[in-house]
Amino acid sequence: MNALEKRSVVALASVYAMRMLGLFMVLPVFVLLADDLESATPALIGLAIGAYGLSQALLQVPFGLLSDRVGRKRMIYIGLVLFAAGSLLAAGSDSIYGVIAGRVLQGSGAIASVLMALLSDLTREEERTKAMATIGISIGLSFSISLVLGPLLGSVFGLSGIFYITAALALLALVIVHRLVPTPHQHHASADTRPARAMLGQVLTDNRLLRLDFGIFALHLVLTAIFLVVPLLLQDELGLPSESHWWFYLTVVVTSFFAMVPFIIIGEKKRKMKPVLAGAIGLLTLATAGLSLANAGLGVAWGILFLFFMAFNLLEASLPSLISKESPAASKGTAMGVYSTSQFLGAFAGGAVGGLLLEQGSLTGVLWPMVAILLVWLLLAVTMPAPSYTTSFVLKLRESARSRIDTVDELLRDLPGVQDVVILEGTDTAYLKVDRAQFEEDALAEFDFVRQGTS
Repeated sequence: MNALEKRSVVALASVYAMRMLGLFMVLPVFVLLADDLESATPALIGLAIGAYGLSQALLQVPFGLLSDRVGRKRMIYIGLVLFAAGSLLAAGSDSIYGVIAGRVLQGSGAIASVLMALLSDLTREEERTKAMATIGISIGLSFSISLVLGPLLGSVFGLSGIFYITAALALLALVIVHRLVPTPHQHHASADTRPARAMLGQVLTDNRLLRLDFGIFALHLVLTAIFLVVPLLLQDELGLPSESHWWFYLTVVVTSFFAMVPFIIIGEKKRKMKPVLAGAIGLLTLATAGLSLANAGLGVAWGILFLFFMAFNLLEASLPSLISKESPAASKGTAMGVYSTSQFLGAFAGGAVGGLLLEQGSLTGVLWPMVAILLVWLLLAVTMPAPSYTTSFVLKLRESARSRIDTVDELLRDLPGVQDVVILEGTDTAYLKVDRAQFEEDALAEFDFVRQGTS
């Protein structure tokens, strides 16, 4: 990457991280601190936890489309202001209904798709994968940090204090966007980062992609519901004060992260992604069921949550890669848009359903429906064909290729390792799905329609 690209990627990744940090920090403490709110019930507490997911899911595509008309940075400003306003509304509310409204308003600042579109505008095609990976790492780090910061800040400042800090993070993100993120001179319709209506039907009818979409829905449904159970389990049944939860989460998250890394390597390098995926879902199912026995002692609870987060981190890291591999050529942005919508809907459903289950029964009453959902996912994963091991390859074409698109398409498809080709008319760009083990990039040099040095 050049200096401008590095600055843009780091700035956008920090904005993404600050926003997600603010959303995640309440997860490990909300169910403990929300009891003081007027009219709070377990069902409403669960709804408040997941409420942001509904507005996120509904508005991220409209935000992306509006950014084409009024500008990326302007929509990011609007989204961050809405996010800050929702945080302030939640912070100043004494009622659970006010907090729910604040969480919905937080989620209405749905700038994820706009940030990815701006990333597309500010980076070259050949650097896009690195840039997207940086964003992914920032999200993972923000989740891990939030599990530690949430209990620490909650014990000092309370629930309202966490929301005030979240609002401050949103305002800091505004400054970063204004000062550090360049304003692009033009928008680029990149199939890697932007959803496209023409490709939506293809993505929504792809059986493999739908299984993966259900997977991320189930994963975040279970995660959100679990955080209605675990904090109460630690405090009320195991006697661990809420101000001490931070070190418990810190040790669990850090060790589980390192434990899952070898399995990522095995899945990718040894091409064993299907057994790794199925094994992680099975482990997550067993750990979720095992939480019903976690009141036996703090060590038992630690061990079960270690397995839970090991499986969770493995799945959270693997699923986007699988979406990228399975999406048709030139449809990655659309596939990722549907995937993200499924993720946010899962968070909403987890809070809403988990809260209702908690209100109707005990802590274990929340766990068994989650186990059932995970078993459905496990069945879908086991019966899914082994994933392909392809990557996207973007090829710039000369203008002369426009008059012979069919010939260019046929020549590219004949190359070893090329599994799919889509040429976007009017953009002089071809999107290929290739198996790197067979594909030789040097073979492209023999074609006069390839713009050399820009692939």
